[in-house]
Amino acid sequence: LRATQRASGEIPWYDGGHTDPWDHTEAAMGLSIAGEIGAAERAYAWLAETQLGDGSWWACYREGEADLHVDRRETNYVAYIATGVWHHFLITRDANFLARYFPVVSKAIAFVLRYQSPKGEIDWAVDPSGAPFGDALVTGCSSIYKSLECAILIADELGHQRPAWHLARHNLAAAIRHRPERFDRTWASKARYSMDWFYPVLSGVIQGETAQQRLLARWDTFVKAGFGCRCVADQPWVTVAESCELVMACQAAGLTEQAHQVFNDVAQHQLADGSWWTGYVFNEQVYWPDEQPTWTAAAVLLAADALHHLTPASRLFTSVTDTP
Repeated sequence: LRATQRASGEIPWYDGGHTDPWDHTEAAMGLSIAGEIGAAERAYAWLAETQLGDGSWWACYREGEADLHVDRRETNYVAYIATGVWHHFLITRDANFLARYFPVVSKAIAFVLRYQSPKGEIDWAVDPSGAPFGDALVTGCSSIYKSLECAILIADELGHQRPAWHLARHNLAAAIRHRPERFDRTWASKARYSMDWFYPVLSGVIQGETAQQRLLARWDTFVKAGFGCRCVADQPWVTVAESCELVMACQAAGLTEQAHQVFNDVAQHQLADGSWWTGYVFNEQVYWPDEQPTWTAAAVLLAADALHHLTPASRLFTSVTDTP
């Protein structure tokens, strides 16, 4: 993570790769866990400096410049800064940092909530003019749900009242739990992707016994024993980041044995320099693609923290803080 971060604070996927706001924030959280506080804060400073006037970020950057070949803004990417900022505060307890980034978070959340429908779901992306694409993703909306929790906690810590954020979070949860018809309306169902399976648990939308039942019901569909979690149910490809996110979802659901087993299974996918392969095609016994992304390393750090309580932020993704 340190070696890949640019002097500007930007953290691309890998040297020569692009940067997106969600994975950049994930990498910043990895730096915070590792005690690289200055590097993490440079990453958040980069986000503040590149935030657009309407509170959003483009979906893709290269060396600090927006790559408008990917000319959209994705709502879950935009919201995720709230999760990162709260995570960093839990580790540092730096109230000045929290106050400095509250305006950035507020603008980001305001942008995202413009695209919430009366039924509760939030459109996944908008075009350059700000027009929504007209559909929603379970995984993306689940990520936004966690980001709204963190945004509310930031506001509460600073003594600000944001009742609209509470209502938006409530309505979003209702859509994810009870209105499946509001998702995947214009494309094939994403239910074959493991993230749609476990992200409602990881984000805290679904908890307790219901969360356990959800994970166990499709465990054999997605988990390849000895290797990790598949990205897609019908493909022989496990990915380290999804495996580590599943580890945290299991921990959140009280499936501690399964959490440790999946984490132990992915240990084999680390390289000698500390980086991690994106994924492994187990029927061909090859790593693919030939990439070691920063966000994958960060996901490993987040899972390790969730299992072993390395920092005060270790429970961020394994518990839900009820907001008043």
